[in-house]
Amino acid sequence: MRVKKDANFSEWYTELIKEAELADIRYNVKGFVVFQPWSVMSMMKMYRMYEAELEGTGHLPAWFPALIPEGNFLKEGEHVKGFAPDVFWVTEAGGNPLEEKLAMRPTSETSMYQMYSLWIQGKKDLPLKIYHSSQVWRHETKATRPFIRSREFYWIEAHDAFATYEESVAQVKEDMEMAQNVIHGKFGVPFVFFCRPQWDKFPGALNTYAADCMMPDGKVLQLPSTHLLGQNFAKAFDVKYQDESGTYVHCWQTCYGPAISRIYAAIISTHGDDKGLVLPFELAPVQVVVVPIPKKGEKNENLDKKADEIGKKLKEHGLRVAVDKSDNTPGFKYNHWELKGACVRVEVGMRELESNEFVVANRVTGEKLTVKADKLAGEIEKMGTHMISLLKKKADEKFAATLASAERMSELEKALKAGKLVKVAFCTMEMQGKACADEVKSKTAGDVRGTRYDAHEKPKEKRCIVCGKPAAEYVYVARQY
Repeated sequence: MRVKKDANFSEWYTELIKEAELADIRYNVKGFVVFQPWSVMSMMKMYRMYEAELEGTGHLPAWFPALIPEGNFLKEGEHVKGFAPDVFWVTEAGGNPLEEKLAMRPTSETSMYQMYSLWIQGKKDLPLKIYHSSQVWRHETKATRPFIRSREFYWIEAHDAFATYEESVAQVKEDMEMAQNVIHGKFGVPFVFFCRPQWDKFPGALNTYAADCMMPDGKVLQLPSTHLLGQNFAKAFDVKYQDESGTYVHCWQTCYGPAISRIYAAIISTHGDDKGLVLPFELAPVQVVVVPIPKKGEKNENLDKKADEIGKKLKEHGLRVAVDKSDNTPGFKYNHWELKGACVRVEVGMRELESNEFVVANRVTGEKLTVKADKLAGEIEKMGTHMISLLKKKADEKFAATLASAERMSELEKALKAGKLVKVAFCTMEMQGKACADEVKSKTAGDVRGTRYDAHEKPKEKRCIVCGKPAAEYVYVARQY
């Protein structure tokens, strides 16, 4: 890598995507990106891990159409106001104008809940918990960047319906626990869940809870969000059940959206270094690369044979392995596979051939071990298991260092320029507070992200950092993507 991550994250990120062949931005529709095999192989694993977590909490998979009739889309007033500016519309098919224009799915409430109204009849049909792995399309007007923000992105939506409000609140908590288990526990990316202010909630929801991680340039990136929808959509789409007394009652609903492509951006940005990709062992397309090292200018068939033999045995243990027998120099091969994020390198030279002990290099720590041939698989699996702990520890320490607080606007602006996530006293999260949030934005370029879901501290005898009125909440402010 020519650009240092800490010196210029934006250029580093662009170079990483190009050199590691993660995405190609040259597709000839503005804002649309081709995701290349190396990133897709990791994202497919991410999908499987997240889907397993959802199924473990009782969710079932389904596929819904990408096209949504305009009539569906208009049923929930707040929702259409929030999404209409971003919708791609299909207005003709086969050269003929359509009687009703169709929205390319920006999110799936308006397609799925029409069906929920048909599927839910009595209490026996509840809870209904369905997830939908899909693409969505939004005409983003902000600058697009591969994985971070584009006009087509890849995610999972879970849409749930319950008989009671209490069950829907419990589901929101479960959604947040899933994010912690997968994104932090398995991917090693730390974040904070915030209850978003009322002016920044999902259109049509009672409340929105969203996970923000910190990128290396000091901006926050939103990861999954979960929405307490109340009965707004149930009333709009007639999603109801008949209770024991024969009365029809509208369901309580939630929705949850882990954006796989955006989480991938957070993973490669959080863990990557000046050599290239650093990936959790479970996500790496190649976990182990075996590199034969002949003498300069020579080709040694015995080394290649031994490398193939090692590669085969490691594959038999379920590891994802590449054997690099190319004519490139050992140094070139090392750099190439470090760029691509191979977690472990096994070196096969003449000394190793004679001793049957092999140098094993750890991509995360840089450490090298000498391991006997019959111990290779076990040692590498042990390394892989330990890697996620090391990545989490390093990422958690960096994240903790970004948290700050401020009592005056000048302190807030200084902390934001330094790339911090800043706690401040604030008047209210209700709509009346939007004017203060707008002033924060205009003076500091920071956005009010909301109150920490996991912290119940209330300001005592504090005043809003903007208007000076008694503060009701501590909110966090950051610059965002």
